[in-house]
Amino acid sequence: MRPTVAVLGIGAMGEALVAGLLGAGWQPHEVSGATRRAERARVLAEEYRCAITTDPRGAVDGRDVVVVAVKPRDVATLLEQITGAIHPGQVLVSLAAGVPTATFESALGTVPVVRAMPNTPALVGEGVTGIAAGRYVDDVHLERAATVLEAVGLVRRLDESLLDAVTAVSGTGPAYVFVLAEALIEAAIREGLPRDIAEIFVHQTVRGAGHLLTDTDLSAAELRAQVTSPGGTTAAAMHVLEEHGFRALVEDAVRAAAARSRELGSTE
Repeated sequence: MRPTVAVLGIGAMGEALVAGLLGAGWQPHEVSGATRRAERARVLAEEYRCAITTDPRGAVDGRDVVVVAVKPRDVATLLEQITGAIHPGQVLVSLAAGVPTATFESALGTVPVVRAMPNTPALVGEGVTGIAAGRYVDDVHLERAATVLEAVGLVRRLDESLLDAVTAVSGTGPAYVFVLAEALIEAAIREGLPRDIAEIFVHQTVRGAGHLLTDTDLSAAELRAQVTSPGGTTAAAMHVLEEHGFRALVEDAVRAAAARSRELGSTE
């Protein structure tokens, strides 16, 4: 049986989840939501035929799963609004980067809290989400959370101590891919390709490479080796990347993102 769902905070990720749930078979009456602006609530209600309101307490009433999709800085304000409206029979799923389950538990008591870190490919149903159990969560609660989040992609259960790393790798990861795509497009233009052609080739290359990673049994290292012939063009390119510390730069970027995730949690 599908759990009913309330989504609190319907920005890009919250809207992706609403759309994903409806696309996965949830009926409009099984999904509700809350957003701060009345006009935004009206537009969303018309588009998705769901009960969308500016009142988070009303949105969570009677729902099995309550998804908190507001920004980390807005969590404290939201908790003030919903304290007393969430009960232990519900499951709260937080998408707020860096905010630990303990923050919600200290405000809401014995409510089961699942911390989750999705990423923006959820917008096209290709996300990946790490989830971690809070103090009062059992397997049934985790299953409910996973069922909801699987509407927008893969879900994997982890220890909460690993979610800052998940944030730094998959949560932030699309930006790494996009900046690489930007750089490849600009380099292609400098080599003489028209921008529209450069964009087509780079976009499809990124798409195709992603499919090779997910649709074959080969590792990233094996796939890279396949395309890197000794003395060839790819080998020349790899030499430049290695010489300038590309791998170390990526590692430093991930470390910085993980540290920032921890900071966001500690300031809540």
